Amino acid sequence: MFPSYNMIKKILSKKIILGAIIVIAILGFVIYQFFFKPDNKEYVLEKVLMGTVVKNVSEIGSVKIAEKSLLGFKSAGRIEKISAKVGDSVKIGQELVRIDASQLFIQLSEAQAALQASQASYEKLIAGASPEDVKVSEAAVAAADVSLAGAEQNLRDVSADTSEDLSQTYQSAFNYLDDGYLKIYDSLIVANSISRTYFGSSDQEGIKVSESKASIQNSLDVVRFYIDKARVSSDRNYTDEALARTKSALLIVKDSLEIIRNMTETANYRDVVSAAANIVFSQQAISGAKIAVGTDVNAAQAKVDASRAQLQKARDELALKKAPARQEDIDLYQAKIRQAQAQVSLLKNQSNDSVLRSPSSGKITEINKREGETTQPAEWIISLLPELPFQIKADIYEEDVVDLAIGNPVSITLAAFLDEALAGRVVSINPAEKMVGGVVYYEITVDFEKEKAGIKSGMTADIVIEVAKKENVLVVPREALLKINGKRKVKILEGGEPQEREVEIGLEGDDLIEIISGLENGQPVIAREKL
Repeated sequence: MFPSYNMIKKILSKKIILGAIIVIAILGFVIYQFFFKPDNKEYVLEKVLMGTVVKNVSEIGSVKIAEKSLLGFKSAGRIEKISAKVGDSVKIGQELVRIDASQLFIQLSEAQAALQASQASYEKLIAGASPEDVKVSEAAVAAADVSLAGAEQNLRDVSADTSEDLSQTYQSAFNYLDDGYLKIYDSLIVANSISRTYFGSSDQEGIKVSESKASIQNSLDVVRFYIDKARVSSDRNYTDEALARTKSALLIVKDSLEIIRNMTETANYRDVVSAAANIVFSQQAISGAKIAVGTDVNAAQAKVDASRAQLQKARDELALKKAPARQEDIDLYQAKIRQAQAQVSLLKNQSNDSVLRSPSSGKITEINKREGETTQPAEWIISLLPELPFQIKADIYEEDVVDLAIGNPVSITLAAFLDEALAGRVVSINPAEKMVGGVVYYEITVDFEKEKAGIKSGMTADIVIEVAKKENVLVVPREALLKINGKRKVKILEGGEPQEREVEIGLEGDDLIEIISGLENGQPVIAREKL
């Protein structure tokens, strides 16, 4: 019997609901994992240690019958001494030829002195100021403090003195104001008397005298108003205003009296002129006193400002001497030391290159130059036939060959003697390139340091060339070093969270990297995440 339509509908509905629940559960789990689940990552930590960094170049070569090596210098120079002759048997490292390097040694001495100076400056920075230097700075602060106190007291004294002088000048101004007022008042009395005695009110002369009298009366009222206002106010601007108004009033009175004088002679005219002159004098005295106040106070204030600046400078210098060295200054001095060390290393290498030494034991078969002659780069001087019957020839990739030098130690493993590592040295680097599969290579020759029985020409040799080595330097594992936006960084844990730290690196070895700055000895760094 087949299920009914309703039964099928119910079954499908249940499946749809169940499917929806499953989908929601999966989505919830994904969202939780990506957005809400705590980050419980664990990390493998490695400590920054003092160690040895070795940079190697590895390649595969083959054993060949020993051939003579043609030896020369990397740079041009005048041959100063040839220490061997044709037929001599020489040992590895024995001096063969020396070129003039006197100028190089002078430069090396200068570079070493500069390095010592940089190291001394760095040590002085780290040590900080001596107690004697601190005492000198403290004494300078004390002296500057005393100087400032003296300058401030002088400013107060000057301000008080000049203020008193200005007050006295303003006080004297009231004498001139009162005198001017009295002169105007007397002029009004005389004008009234003359008007009543000699002139009528309707004739032309009488009208002029009356107008002059009214002008004098108005001037008297104006002066009285401003003098009273200045006398009751502490604002000296009112005194200045009273002087200006009185001066103007006296000039008006003078003009009025001139009219009356033309009609009848009077002595009041001369009195008014004299009073006006006194007012002008008082104004000039006040102006001069104000200028003196400004000049003297400004000079005293300038001394205070200079003393305060000197005190601040002394305090800043003292604080600088007491403060520990800033990290920026430490980094700068360390960079100067590294720069000086690099220059010394460069000149040492150039000085060492001025001596041609035998890269292996053998016999001198030919000498191509004489003492006093000049040699050029890649020009051979000595022909050396190795003592041992076999050599290794290998092609080195162009990016690696720049790191190689004559005399580099080599670890050799032959397919026929896998359990034994043989020692050798690079004895020649052919300057002529060779193309192998479209890639540029340079052929090198490696001599064995000791003879090994059973070696045959044509055997395959794995060689590891030590091109650089630094001992007793800060190192981290290569896997801890990151390159982010062109900068070298490592990650450290701070508060349980990984944080990036920029570092300066030196020699890069196969497993370890030299750290020049950015980390400290014993500091843990993140090497990788735990799986």
